Amino acid sequence: MKNMNKMMNKKDRQILVESGIQNIKSLAKKYDKAKIYHHQDLDGVAAGLCMKEYLAQYGIETVDAEVTQYGEKEWAIKTPKSDTIMPVLVDFANSKLMFVIHTDHHDRQIGVNQDSSTSFKPARSNAETLSQIVSPRDIFTNEDILLISTVDSANFASQDITFDEVINYIFKIDKDKSLQRNKMLMGFVCNKLILAFKNKPGFLEELVMRCTPSLLNILLTIKEIMVRQGWANVEKLQRNKEIYTKKMKTYPGLEFRGDILVQWNVGDVRYPGSYDRYTVFENNPDYEFLVIGFTGDNMGLVQASGNPFKKDRKLKDIDLSEIAREVVSKWERTLRAKQVPLSTIKWVSEFIATEESVGFTFRDFVAIYGDKFTSMEKGREFLTKIGEIMIKPYSTLSDKQKEILEKITVSAWDIIDVNLGGHPAITNIPIGLLGRESQRPDETKRPNDNPTAKFVRMIQEEFVRVLQDKIDKQGKK
Repeated sequence: MKNMNKMMNKKDRQILVESGIQNIKSLAKKYDKAKIYHHQDLDGVAAGLCMKEYLAQYGIETVDAEVTQYGEKEWAIKTPKSDTIMPVLVDFANSKLMFVIHTDHHDRQIGVNQDSSTSFKPARSNAETLSQIVSPRDIFTNEDILLISTVDSANFASQDITFDEVINYIFKIDKDKSLQRNKMLMGFVCNKLILAFKNKPGFLEELVMRCTPSLLNILLTIKEIMVRQGWANVEKLQRNKEIYTKKMKTYPGLEFRGDILVQWNVGDVRYPGSYDRYTVFENNPDYEFLVIGFTGDNMGLVQASGNPFKKDRKLKDIDLSEIAREVVSKWERTLRAKQVPLSTIKWVSEFIATEESVGFTFRDFVAIYGDKFTSMEKGREFLTKIGEIMIKPYSTLSDKQKEILEKITVSAWDIIDVNLGGHPAITNIPIGLLGRESQRPDETKRPNDNPTAKFVRMIQEEFVRVLQDKIDKQGKK
């Protein structure tokens, strides 16, 4: 029996090794150092720690880390300091041609280099896949992975998790609760602190570089950084959150439509710790969905999400990403007719980039949009010229070079279609690239003469109409 157990364990280990990152052994011969790029949230940090540990098993040392985020920030990331350092991307759907390894758990990925070693597996979190499938041995504990995955997938109702447990900054051991429940509550506090300080320069990168794969270790490290940097303490964060929650009860940008909350922007979020995307459900727990329109500096976005705390949802198996595609298709003809020049796409992509940033090149453009772009001029020589121009930062281009880039365009339809994404329970329709804001609009006012804000509102209204129609039809059944 012992011999059989040994054989089974050996077989299990072999299966795990084979399910890991493709070509990891050959990559370990080529690289002994790596830089990890990770998403700007708890799963991003956890996935970064998983990847750091996984690479270490093959003798690859992680020497640097950098946060990435959808939009301008993804093109502002910096390349590794040396060609001998392997660039690795985790928990992020939008790849770049430079990445040697890319792992993610979202419904689809774009811009992926065909030569990259990839691991794309739909899951509640990327950390779950890396820790329990890719790695030959578990990296985080099962309890930690459950919390990370619950947060990233917003799967709260199935765990009987309440608003207060998710959005508190203060953790105290409750002797009346089980050890596992106390661990989960501690994990929620860890997540809230990450969200409160995620925009602080170097904060999340320090967590990836310093921490071990443990939520407790991450929490203790965060608290040490808070004290060292003189940031707001947990009591201050909690007060700011409570003030924001109270203000949002009478927020003039919120409307009630059937089973849906319809919101315009998010109010005053200047104070650290104030904003939480679940606040609207805390104040209005009986509503099924939230459809929110965002406008602001360089931004246009419609986001729809289900109430993650509601057990008996009227649309249990709804996929919001499918509704998003259905909604946008209403404007397909108009969007296909609207052409966005390459010069605009590069300008928007590199809006906050520096000379050290990776920038947005023609290879990136082709990797994302494939053959969907049109050109006023034909020939390899012209495309070669475009490629040479696109290597340079937009801020250094001459007027003549910008005019040349305007000869290549891609339709607004393809831009939105490529960037649509999220989870079945939360989805985004990005519109910001189609028009730029000259001034930040009033947070509570309806859009007036701004074309982008108007279109955001049109998409938002149609999403609400389609979603409520599906709810009503299911109710009749």
